[in-house]
Amino acid sequence: MKLNRLRDRTMLLAVAALVAAPPASSQPPKQAAASLASPAGGACGRLASQSLPDTTITEAVEVAAGAFSVPPGGDGNGGNGGAARVAAVFARLPAFCRVAGVIRPSPESNIKFEVWMPLQGWNQRFQGVGNGGLAGTISYGAMATALAAGYATGSTDTGHGPEGGMTAANWALKSPERIKDFGYRAVHEMTVKSKALTTAYYSAKPLYSYWVGCSEGGRQGMGEAQRYPTDYNGIVAGDPVFGWTRTQTRSLSLLKVLRDDPAAFIPSSKLKMLNAAVLAQCDTIDGIKDGVINDPRACKVDFTKIQCKSGDQPDCLTASQVKYIKADYAGSRNPRTGETLMFGHMPGFELLQSGRVRETLDPGESQPSAFWRYFVFDDPKWDGRSFDFDKDVAFADKKVGADMNSFNPDLRAFKAAGGKLISYHGWSDPQPTPLNSIDYLERVQKVVGNDAKDFFRLFMIPGMGHCQGGPGTDQFDKLEAIRAWVEQGRAPDVIVAEHRTNGVADRSRPLCPHPQAATYKGSGSTDDASNFACAVPKRP
Repeated sequence: MKLNRLRDRTMLLAVAALVAAPPASSQPPKQAAASLASPAGGACGRLASQSLPDTTITEAVEVAAGAFSVPPGGDGNGGNGGAARVAAVFARLPAFCRVAGVIRPSPESNIKFEVWMPLQGWNQRFQGVGNGGLAGTISYGAMATALAAGYATGSTDTGHGPEGGMTAANWALKSPERIKDFGYRAVHEMTVKSKALTTAYYSAKPLYSYWVGCSEGGRQGMGEAQRYPTDYNGIVAGDPVFGWTRTQTRSLSLLKVLRDDPAAFIPSSKLKMLNAAVLAQCDTIDGIKDGVINDPRACKVDFTKIQCKSGDQPDCLTASQVKYIKADYAGSRNPRTGETLMFGHMPGFELLQSGRVRETLDPGESQPSAFWRYFVFDDPKWDGRSFDFDKDVAFADKKVGADMNSFNPDLRAFKAAGGKLISYHGWSDPQPTPLNSIDYLERVQKVVGNDAKDFFRLFMIPGMGHCQGGPGTDQFDKLEAIRAWVEQGRAPDVIVAEHRTNGVADRSRPLCPHPQAATYKGSGSTDDASNFACAVPKRP
């Protein structure tokens, strides 16, 4: 696809801004470039004896260019971008100093972390990278991407090992300190120690520090802004899993529907049909037909057009199956008070939920069931049948809410520290609902005021699934946007994003700060971002 004029102009401005020196009023004092690019010989090995509180350094070695391989059990995918792309990044990695260690802020803690620092060409910045699922591994893939771009970078397993995969939670059984580590403490400890080691290695502090993460990494980034407002100058938090104790009620409400009526189960063979039927009703609400729903809140699905007239047929939903998808759109509620515990998913997400329609309570089968078993009830045999959406949610809030919930809207300290926060969320996310991100932004605005946009902007992405994927324009340079905002004061009024097929861009669109959305100007290709403008859409 021919690059559009808007994207060309945006990228040129971004490159110019990032290579230019920041204003003197906002830039910390610079150190000598030579000392940053080439640490003294043997500097990496000497970090093995570096003394840091509650920390044991277990390894400090130089890794030759292209020689790193992911240890057994490590996360080498890197999240957004895919395993193949990250494998290519590993092959091209420059030589770097690899430091590994263990942090024990409590006797129960066992927080493993690593920090990587390029031997030459350090860009004078630190980047912390997030985890996925229930973590348990160092995010090597994301670290590789950061290192290749010139960053010193750090990651943590959040205090527990990878046994059982990213949905396993048996490590949390009767372990409040480990829950605290996973909830927020491990990321902060990793950040502090990694920046200290970076400073020792280069004999200079990082000029700027950035956090980049999606899903659990998004929640981690939000927690940093809320709890430790000076850890990072800029934070990118994608599809964050806000409010753990409430988020994990969604699957239980759907499970209740299935237990009351097993025929409500929607087989994966019907998801394509269901998604097509929803798009047929909702795609053109924004005036164009492009396979994505610009703002699903404007879509009111007429289920009479989807429901089978007689019997169960492959091209329709039974009355029981309609009941299930309605419950998924509705979310979960407290039956006594009527309070919304967790918002539902949005029309357009249906095809992206393949394999997640029925979330069971078999051990290790789903993250929500693991949470209730091991974090809340300390009972590996708990099966959810007795779950009380009133009393049990209140109990979970009291027991682990302070450690696990990262939706405190008071970001005034982060704002005062000069921090900038970019969040993004796919409208078709089949995991944490996108409405949660909008709700959080609105609550921040109530606390901080109308100038919240001066440091916090949310970008909703039509058609994107969880962190990536789907028919939406899910590829964009998040780090460029946050750096330009932090270092140049250039707020992200628009971010140009692409959809790619087999690595080739076939559509571009502007991403707009909520409540704005990409609005077609009325002429030109709808696959070209230059034919759209950011505006607050009119909702029916």
